[in-house]
Amino acid sequence: MALNKNEIAELYRKRAANYDLSANFYYLIGFREFKYRKLAVQQLRLKPGDTVVEIGCGTGLNFPLLVTSVGPEGSVIGVDLTDKMLAQARARVKRNRWTNVELIQTDASAYAFPDKVNGIISTFAITLIPEYKEIIRRGSEALAPHGRMVIADLRKPDRWPMWIVNFMVWITRPFGTSLDITLRKPWEAMETYLAKTSFSKFYGGFTYISSGEKD
Repeated sequence: MALNKNEIAELYRKRAANYDLSANFYYLIGFREFKYRKLAVQQLRLKPGDTVVEIGCGTGLNFPLLVTSVGPEGSVIGVDLTDKMLAQARARVKRNRWTNVELIQTDASAYAFPDKVNGIISTFAITLIPEYKEIIRRGSEALAPHGRMVIADLRKPDRWPMWIVNFMVWITRPFGTSLDITLRKPWEAMETYLAKTSFSKFYGGFTYISSGEKD
């Protein structure tokens, strides 16, 4: 059963200090998380001076990629539910002396997107949020013309035996994964609200990257 928001917040409070290190564990089973993050950021097609919002920014693992893409004249806005994850993100920003990164602690379902943002991204986060469809709808409305939204996350593979699916859910449970969460389909909401959508599967279909552009 999916964790509720209080349970998610508490889970990530406990994992915050060691989140970056523990995420590397999945490299041992061939799950190349940073590769998928990099591909997702590339699909935003950001330019210097752009503004990008990250939903579920966590400790800021994507910030180096995003800051490089928008340049010093651009802006990165990181949104996350959990205070201790944002504390790690804030420390990352300070270490790198980034002056164009803004951090906001809020439930993403209540977040008011700025008008005319150039990009919105979420990697391994939005599927945890029950209101993901509404977030995608409001995000699509906030995009500037030709602005792009990209989501990388987990899904239930179409042809995997259930014992393998259950094993993968179990092994990613420390990050809040459950079987019902893998059945959520954010890419379908993107196809509803955005144009020029694409959908690519990775890691045997357990991971995907979906993108869309506003007309």
